[in-house]
Amino acid sequence: MRVCGIDPGLNTSGYAVVAVDGTAITVCDAGVCRTVMGADIADRLAQIEADFTVIFEQWRPAVVAVEQLYAHYKHPRTAVLMGHARGVMLATAARFGTEVRSYAATEVKRFLTGNGRAGKAQVQRAVVAALGLNEVPEPPDVADALATALACAYDLLRKPCEVQQA
Repeated sequence: MRVCGIDPGLNTSGYAVVAVDGTAITVCDAGVCRTVMGADIADRLAQIEADFTVIFEQWRPAVVAVEQLYAHYKHPRTAVLMGHARGVMLATAARFGTEVRSYAATEVKRFLTGNGRAGKAQVQRAVVAALGLNEVPEPPDVADALATALACAYDLLRKPCEVQQA
């Protein structure tokens, strides 16, 4: 089974596709999708849809794992813009009939480190260790997408019948 982890963003979105075979988890593909800053938001959302269509067509993930929205009271606009991008990604997954699982950042951290308050560096080290990588994936959006995919894979291995709400 393949799991696609997504770190949603309007400017840069990280994605990672991992294969889960028994208890073995391997990376199939990982990278970022970028939009043109300053372009019309509708054009940027169309680019996100086109990019994720290519990823879903190529890898046909059984599950898409995406980080839940969060908003910092000082930057509410960031959450709104990320919500637009995340919505397009979820709609694209639905078009492919792909199950969507949504995880809070604290859940991802807990699945990978045992601590929902783990720092970014600790999560990145956990990703490197879990996948046997030589270095932390760059840019950080890729490491975050891998972390989300891994958390979902661990969740599926532990609770294969429970679906979380998007």
